[in-house]
Amino acid sequence: MTEHLDHVAALGLGELATAMGIELLEATDERVVARMPVAGNRQPFGLLHGGASVVLAETVGSIAAALHAGAEHYPVGIEIDASHHRAATDGHVTGVATPISRGRTLATYEIVIRDDADRRTCTARLTCLIRPRP
Repeated sequence: MTEHLDHVAALGLGELATAMGIELLEATDERVVARMPVAGNRQPFGLLHGGASVVLAETVGSIAAALHAGAEHYPVGIEIDASHHRAATDGHVTGVATPISRGRTLATYEIVIRDDADRRTCTARLTCLIRPRP
């Protein structure tokens, strides 16, 4: 698993996740955790933008899928859905991805996003296709 984690770390988080201030906190076979500031990711009414929550969810879910896929394969997100439960207005939100199903060609993750008070703000599900590297 260590070589897979090294491979994923070498890729970085990507331009969008970096621009949104997402920080990777933990990445193991069973759990990937990252956090994102609310400031800078709000919609016009002062609430965390729902799309920002989806970006955080896809980031942690894709990292989890990349760890599962290994260095010889790469994940491609093919479906994501999100339910927004409550607003976040300040501080950070933290996303935790855990596996629902991990196969040779598909991997699906549940991502739970919580605010600094540990209140669930969003639940997402991401399915990734596992592709061989050319």
